[in-house]
Amino acid sequence: MNNSRVGMVGLVTGGGSGLGRATVERLLSQGASAVILDLPSSDGHKVATALGDRCAFAPADVTSESDVRAAVDLAKEKFGRLDLAVNCAGIAVAAKTYNFKKDVPHSLEDFSRVVTVNVAGTFNVIRLAVGEMGKNEPDADGHRGCIINTASVAAFDGQVGQAAYSASKGAIVGMTLPIARDLAPMGIRVITIAPGLFSTPLLAGLPEKVRNFLARQVPFPSRLGDPAEFAHLVTSIAENPMLNGEVIRLDGAIRMQP
Repeated sequence: MNNSRVGMVGLVTGGGSGLGRATVERLLSQGASAVILDLPSSDGHKVATALGDRCAFAPADVTSESDVRAAVDLAKEKFGRLDLAVNCAGIAVAAKTYNFKKDVPHSLEDFSRVVTVNVAGTFNVIRLAVGEMGKNEPDADGHRGCIINTASVAAFDGQVGQAAYSASKGAIVGMTLPIARDLAPMGIRVITIAPGLFSTPLLAGLPEKVRNFLARQVPFPSRLGDPAEFAHLVTSIAENPMLNGEVIRLDGAIRMQP
């Protein structure tokens, strides 16, 4: 694997906005090429067009085998290889396990949808991306590729109403080491980032008073994370060959309260 980032080819899910978009922009600024994998309804096409020839858009649902295969094929056809896959796509719902005031349980459909997109979708991208990475010529250290997943501090400090989201992010944490072990013989590393509170479109939709309150919960720096800081960690992981099978909290030392 080319650890210098120049000439590297990355596939970024959820690359049309938020953490994914920041990751794509940083990869390009460092000399890499990138395929944005995002929903057809996303800004992915607009973003890819604006970012130039070293960026392409693959409209896809991460839970679809055919969609993800097409995205991997696009990376190979347009840029010749695939070195890095970054899983940023994900969804969330907020609901208590049981609403006793309304006498209504958490929707099983909502719970299943979050787990399907966040866990099965992440795994779907991993299993198909590594098939292409395995064809790369290994470098002197035996590296062929790198997978970077996105979990959340909710995997460890889930709040009220986060049963589905925390379960899905905990599953991503839980599968990091076994997949790293699975892929070690092929020289493909697997690392997960667990971000804290970041200034993404999800939080941008909240009132300023709420955003300021959330920012104050972060010990230091006492603010929301910048997606560029997530992207910086992605490229640092990509070029550090000893990082493998690990989950890295990127959260300003926050520990979420109930």
